[in-house]
Amino acid sequence: HIMTTITTRPSLPVAIGLLQRAGLPSEDLTEERLEEFFVAGDPTAPLGMVGLELSPPHGLLRSLVVEAHARSSGLGSRLLAHAEAYARARGVRSLYLLTTTAEAFFAARGYVRADRNEAPPSIRSSSEFTTLCPASAAFMVKHLKE
Repeated sequence: HIMTTITTRPSLPVAIGLLQRAGLPSEDLTEERLEEFFVAGDPTAPLGMVGLELSPPHGLLRSLVVEAHARSSGLGSRLLAHAEAYARARGVRSLYLLTTTAEAFFAARGYVRADRNEAPPSIRSSSEFTTLCPASAAFMVKHLKE
C-alpha cells in the first residue's frame, strides 16, 4: 500500500496531464471545476486523482485516475472512498459515473449498471454525459448511505 495524503484542488495543468496520460477526457476542465477534485501524493506530481460534480442529492463521479506505476496499490479505492465521503457530507445520496474501462472496478465497490434514460437532469446535462463519454460507456450508480 502506498500511503499518500489526499489533498484538494490540483492545478489545471497537473489535472490535464494526469487525464491525458490515462486517455481520459479533459476538454471541459476549468479552474472552477477543479474545486471538487482531489489528488493523492505530491500535488505537483500526484499519483492519482478523482473528481466530482455535485448537485445534491445527485453527484457525478468523474476522472478517477491512478498513474500506471501506482495501480493495484489500493490508491484508486482510497480516492473513491474519499470522494464518496465528501459527496455524502454534502448531501449527495446517489453518485453516478460513466466508464468505458473500469466497470469491474466500480462494480466491486458497490456500483451497479443504470439506464441512461433514468439519469436525473443534473447528471444528464453534464458535459461528461452529453459529449465527452461515448454512448457505449457503462452508466453506473451507487446509493450512498446517510
